[in-house]
Amino acid sequence: MPTLTNRRILITRTRHQASDLAAQLEALGATPILIPTIEIAPPETYAPLDAALTCLRTYDWLVFTSANAVEAFHRRAQFQRLTQLPRHIAVIGPATLRAANNIGLTVDLVPPKYIAESLAEALLPEASGKSFLLVRAADARDTIPEALTTAGAIVTIAEAYRNQVPPDSIPALQALFRTPASYPDAVTFTSASTARNLISLLETASLTLPPGILLASIGPITSQTLRDLGYEPTVEAAEATIPALVQSLLTALT
Repeated sequence: MPTLTNRRILITRTRHQASDLAAQLEALGATPILIPTIEIAPPETYAPLDAALTCLRTYDWLVFTSANAVEAFHRRAQFQRLTQLPRHIAVIGPATLRAANNIGLTVDLVPPKYIAESLAEALLPEASGKSFLLVRAADARDTIPEALTTAGAIVTIAEAYRNQVPPDSIPALQALFRTPASYPDAVTFTSASTARNLISLLETASLTLPPGILLASIGPITSQTLRDLGYEPTVEAAEATIPALVQSLLTALT
C-alpha cells in the first residue's frame, strides 16, 4: 500500500514547477494541495542580460543557480538569436542540470551539495583572473558573486527573472486554514522564497501557520529562513532535491 495514503500535503512552489513534486506524492498515496506562493515574472529590465548575451564568448564561466534561470536565459537567447557560449558552464544542482541539458548545454561543474555555498567553493579554484557570468533571480543571495570576487574573479550579474507573490493564492489559503478539519498534514518549502512568501501571504490574510503541521524544508538555507520567520522546520531533506524532500516526508509521516 502507498505509505502516504490520506495525507494532505501543501505544495508552495511555482505553479509550473509543482507538478513533479505533486506526482511523486500522489504515487505514494498523498493528496497534494497546490497553492503557489511564488510566480515568475520578467526582470525590471533585460538590459544587463542582453548586454551579456552579445559577448558570451568573452566569459570563462556561465553560472546558473536555478532551473528558472536556465529557462529565462534560453528564452532571451532565442529572442536575440544568439548561439555563442562561454568556455565552461556550472549549475547548482540536478534540476538545474536537467534544465541546461534540455536546451542543449553541456555542463562542466555541479557542486557536491546543491546550495550556493557549495557551488561557490567548487568554483574558487577557477576564480583568480577569470570572468564569470552569473544568471539568476533579481532577489538572489550574493554568496556566489562575493566569494568569487574576493578570490580575484570578475563577476557579471545578469538578472533573468523576478520572484513575486501571487495575490490569487490568498483566498485559497484562507479556505485551507479556515478550520482544523481542512488543515494539511504537511507543508513543503522548496526555497527560502517559498517560506517568506507563504508567511507573508498568511499575514495578509490575517492567518498564521497552526501548530502541529509538519514543515518540510528542502535544505539548510530554507530551514534557516523558516527559523528567522519564527517557525522551526520539522524535517529537512538530506540533499536539496525533490526526491530527498519526498523521502523526508515519508520518514516523518509513516
